Amino acid sequence: MHAIRLHAFGPAENLTYERTEDPVPAPGQVRIAVAAAGVHLLDTALREGMTGPYPAPAELPTIPGREVAGTVESLGEGTDPAWLGKRVVAHIGMAPGGYAELTVVDADKLHEIPAGLDEGEAVAMIGTGRTAMGILQFTELGPDSVAIVPAAAGGIGTLLVQYAKNAGATVVGLAGGPAKVAAVRANGADLAVDYTLPDWPRQVREHLDELGRGATVVYDSVGGVTARAAVGLLAKGGQHVVFGWSGEGLHDGRALTFTPEELAERGITSEGVLGPVMMQRAGGLRALEDRALAEAASGRLRPAVQRYPLAEAAAAHRALESRGTMGKVVLVP
Repeated sequence: MHAIRLHAFGPAENLTYERTEDPVPAPGQVRIAVAAAGVHLLDTALREGMTGPYPAPAELPTIPGREVAGTVESLGEGTDPAWLGKRVVAHIGMAPGGYAELTVVDADKLHEIPAGLDEGEAVAMIGTGRTAMGILQFTELGPDSVAIVPAAAGGIGTLLVQYAKNAGATVVGLAGGPAKVAAVRANGADLAVDYTLPDWPRQVREHLDELGRGATVVYDSVGGVTARAAVGLLAKGGQHVVFGWSGEGLHDGRALTFTPEELAERGITSEGVLGPVMMQRAGGLRALEDRALAEAASGRLRPAVQRYPLAEAAAAHRALESRGTMGKVVLVP
């Protein structure tokens, strides 16, 4: 089979497209003919050998990739034969192997892809979608809500905008550049603003003044000055929900934080929602995955997907790192 292999930690150019041996499913596993493999910003940090809560693989070479969708084409010993031939999607966790024409996955991680979803959309929902569902557990959205979504043209941002609009909320989407702003507007945001322009907070404040309301929640995946300006638009009682810090650089690990005194003075809350706290509320990752796929199957959520050929994984990484993508990035063998 062909796969993307990483022989040394470093830049995107270290991802090489080459031929390697077909994987063999172990007992309880299936082998999937991959139709779409998800690419996550975290993958770019792992590629560079990031250490910390998500350590890079100890052994090289490795095949990156943790989200896959395709068709089950062979089974390991003892695996339920009902899986054979089914279209499936799985988040395989920190174990690598997704950037390939074939990959093996534990059968207990599989979900059958609902009718009406293609494999790229299924990959978007199994990773990005489950995270969006987890984030939304921490807020209650309704007609009185005003949500600010930085990175609103990204995979998670796209889904948050849709979900908030479905709940009747007013949504302000922030994105970088005219093309992304247009995509956010087309996705249903009441106001779409280019956060690369210095006066964007004024535009948002004028819109909120017209409504006679302040923002009630900021869904923050960027950190830095953009998030701080967005939080400055929160009304008393507002929520700052943190699930990333791409604006400060994932590799630096810097999220926007506030002292208890700052929060008390503003009358707002700030909470990080990734990790165990998210899973404890959800009843586990599988529950979030089930919910995300159901939302997409029903048509209530429509993931945005940007596809690259498998052989162009390095280009996909570069585009993701430079914020040159919209929606969920997937590789197509």
